[in-house]
Amino acid sequence: MRAAELDPELAAVVDELETLGLPEWHTLSVEAARRLEDEVFSGEPEPPVESVRDLAFDGPHGEVPVRVYRPADALDPETPPARTLVYFHGGGWTLGTLDSIDGPCRELATRTDSVVVSVDYRLAPEHPFPVPVDEAVAAVEWVADVADTFGGDPDRLGVAGTSAGGALAAVAALHAREFDGPAIAGQFLLYPIAGHDFGTDSYRENADGPLLTRADMEWFYEQYLRSPVDAHNPFAVPLCADDLGGLPPATVVTAGFDPLRDDGLALTERFAEEGTPVESRHYPAMAHGFCSLTDRVAVAEEALSAVAADVRERL
Repeated sequence: MRAAELDPELAAVVDELETLGLPEWHTLSVEAARRLEDEVFSGEPEPPVESVRDLAFDGPHGEVPVRVYRPADALDPETPPARTLVYFHGGGWTLGTLDSIDGPCRELATRTDSVVVSVDYRLAPEHPFPVPVDEAVAAVEWVADVADTFGGDPDRLGVAGTSAGGALAAVAALHAREFDGPAIAGQFLLYPIAGHDFGTDSYRENADGPLLTRADMEWFYEQYLRSPVDAHNPFAVPLCADDLGGLPPATVVTAGFDPLRDDGLALTERFAEEGTPVESRHYPAMAHGFCSLTDRVAVAEEALSAVAADVRERL
């Protein structure tokens, strides 16, 4: 499938990261990887959002911190309730914080005039599957119950996430369908982890990255799954679901140089074949995580703008 070369602007970013001598995730201890991820991906709070507040709710395993981004319209009682988006960060269910995903959440809040609720779910290996899923499901239910207190509209509720967060968004939607959960109007999945087959073409072609390697993904799954049995559970691995129809309309973003490319494309194909409306947004010259680079990479700006347009249309 590989026909494009890595985008020159993205290649420059990759080169910069390589000069920093950053080890691959799987070569580090969990704690060291978490520190590095937070250091690399946490930055200045940009763009500005009218209101940003750290809160928490009581989840099934204890308190779950959230960060609520509210644009100006959501603070104005004279305007209709705003779109509401529950967002799950990436990091292989092992890494990631509210700070490391702060920029993309701010971007989506401002670009879509949405209330964005970012969820700081518990991480593996201390809290393996199904704990992150339990907390993702609980977060969607909580936001649906209290959205109006943020100026949000529970009838225009969406779920979104990057990588492992994309998997959590997808399974939150699947759980809502299976167990009569909140009505979700859209799911927005950025390079989601959807499968558990490390032998796909994209895993072979992109085994050494850039930005994510096959060994990293094997390591992340080792942290997340309690046993090989979990790899067959659709709430851990969405492509294991018997039926992916009748779910909220989806946007799936994929990148040509991403080991997860074929997972995302397979998920898109199954959505379409089984009755879930889906918009495929594929970027052949991009790599994993590229939507966080809108200030450096023009195609990343294009991609995030397209996702924002989908959010505005669906919600």
